[in-house]
Amino acid sequence: MSGCGRSLRIAFASDFHAGPTTPPALLDAAVDALTAAQADLLLLGGDFVSLRASYAPDLVSRLAEVPAPLGRYAVLGNHDCWADAPAIAGMLERAGMEMLTNRGVRLPPPFDGVIVSGLDDHTSGEPDAAASFSEDAPVRVVLMHAPSSLLDIGERRFDVALCGHTHGGQVALPDGRPVLVAHGPLSRRYSAGRYELDRGGVLLVSRGIGCTVLPVRANAPSAIMVCTLRPSG
Repeated sequence: MSGCGRSLRIAFASDFHAGPTTPPALLDAAVDALTAAQADLLLLGGDFVSLRASYAPDLVSRLAEVPAPLGRYAVLGNHDCWADAPAIAGMLERAGMEMLTNRGVRLPPPFDGVIVSGLDDHTSGEPDAAASFSEDAPVRVVLMHAPSSLLDIGERRFDVALCGHTHGGQVALPDGRPVLVAHGPLSRRYSAGRYELDRGGVLLVSRGIGCTVLPVRANAPSAIMVCTLRPSG
């Protein structure tokens, strides 16, 4: 990472799916893991709920307690859009989390060479990469819900992008290959893990926390991600 002499530690989580298909204990464990990560920055990749916005308040209040000295930032996922995007965004903002829907934010010193750019959901939102990438910086981190948002970014430069949406298939073969994948043209190609992109930059795809449709995971365990950006050289 250029432009700063210190490492930047980022905690990322997505796809909580608070609601009938995700046990509350699993959400508690995710929040505990985010707290234990002791990150500088907390990024949240959407799908906070399944079905109803009314499932969000308890989760949001817990996430607001996760220490993150450089801030807590979020984008919404397709399930949030289907449930009630304005209501969920409002809950997050009132709890002290900043929405990065089609906008970028420059981190405070000594990390002011880093911009975090957020994108609205590729399939259910109105993504605007030009607005999100409007300000230049030596280092750019992208927060998005799904890997298919790469299609919205196009050839715009970034260093690392973090997303979820795929659940790693939620049910996968023993080698990790998903049986079924979430909708989106790039969900199978980038189903889970770290990808060095031919166009430059790194894509990190989380398996997420909760479940959709059925409360079942097989060979695709819940996970958060912790990413450390270190000074170049």
